[in-house]
Amino acid sequence: MQILHLHSTFQPGGKELRAARLMNVFGPAVRHTVVSAVPDALGAASAIDPVIEVAYPTDFEPLAGKPRPARLLRLARAMQHFDLVLSYNWGAMDAVLAHSVFRDTLSLPALVHHEDGFNQDEAARLKPSRNWYRRIALARSAGLLVPSRRLEAIALGVWHQPRGRVHLIENGIDTARYAKRPKPDALPRIVKRPGERWVGTLAGLRAVKNLPRLVRACADLPEPWQLVIAGEGPERETIRAEAIRLGVAHRVHLPGFVADPATAVGLFDIFALSSDSEQFPISVVEAMAAGLPVAAPAVGDVAGMVADENQPFISRPGDEGALSQAIETLALDEALRKRIGAANRDKAVACYDEANMIAAYRRLYASASGRVELG
Repeated sequence: MQILHLHSTFQPGGKELRAARLMNVFGPAVRHTVVSAVPDALGAASAIDPVIEVAYPTDFEPLAGKPRPARLLRLARAMQHFDLVLSYNWGAMDAVLAHSVFRDTLSLPALVHHEDGFNQDEAARLKPSRNWYRRIALARSAGLLVPSRRLEAIALGVWHQPRGRVHLIENGIDTARYAKRPKPDALPRIVKRPGERWVGTLAGLRAVKNLPRLVRACADLPEPWQLVIAGEGPERETIRAEAIRLGVAHRVHLPGFVADPATAVGLFDIFALSSDSEQFPISVVEAMAAGLPVAAPAVGDVAGMVADENQPFISRPGDEGALSQAIETLALDEALRKRIGAANRDKAVACYDEANMIAAYRRLYASASGRVELG
């Protein structure tokens, strides 16, 4: 079986690492072709098992450009000869439109679209022109997959997608792998020393994550507390500059992308988010599975994801002072951190283990492609 993946970007992030995990689970019986709307943004490839056959063509019709008929036709023709097309986020929407226009004429394979969230340009308000475009482009897709209840409501109410086309599949992880305490040197370029405490996050270093806000929120913590921001992206120097401005650069660490969060996230004592927009961030599930308390704004489904005991530490979106207070309260009370972390761990195991997620994706992809089973 051959699957074509059309990504807005294939840099390491929630949707990309989930896609890589599913490729690994489906095994070598399925071959994959991955295209990124951002050329050479293929960092998530490192998370794919070497036994999986994956192609990254350099001559594929670009996903970004004007949606003129000739270009849409070229995109549609590029989808031929696959068994299933999987598209991801706004950056692949021209290809979704091309598929809708030429599906029957070219006998194209089924297309399943995934929406995982929004960039900075739609963090505060969805663009009406994009809403209209999505309604038209998705009209003949085999399914629209979303990981959060907020996105499900948008798909149904704003993009006017029929109930039968929209599928809510919450992100899941192998929770058992997060129970073991990592080694102090599990992260590159940094070692957790005796007596240190870490506020940590896993995030693409993008503007929508608003990581300078997290630097400010942690700046007044006692000296033993370090801020560890694991990830890669264009905002690295902006984050570093904010740490220098506040005089805390010696306590702010940017170790880079972590290919296997299960081997590192347990080093954190508090997990924190500072994003302007999220949906169902898998990093929160990873933190919960590692037994951590979470301090974060109430963006997307975050407030409903954490255990009841963690609810007081989910702050109003954009309220930097409340986020800082939540982190400080957790930092000063070790017993509180342990109690909340244990409750989060219990909820992650009960609700967010990956077995259900994988089974749901397997069923939907198999049904769309006309297969009895996938992988």
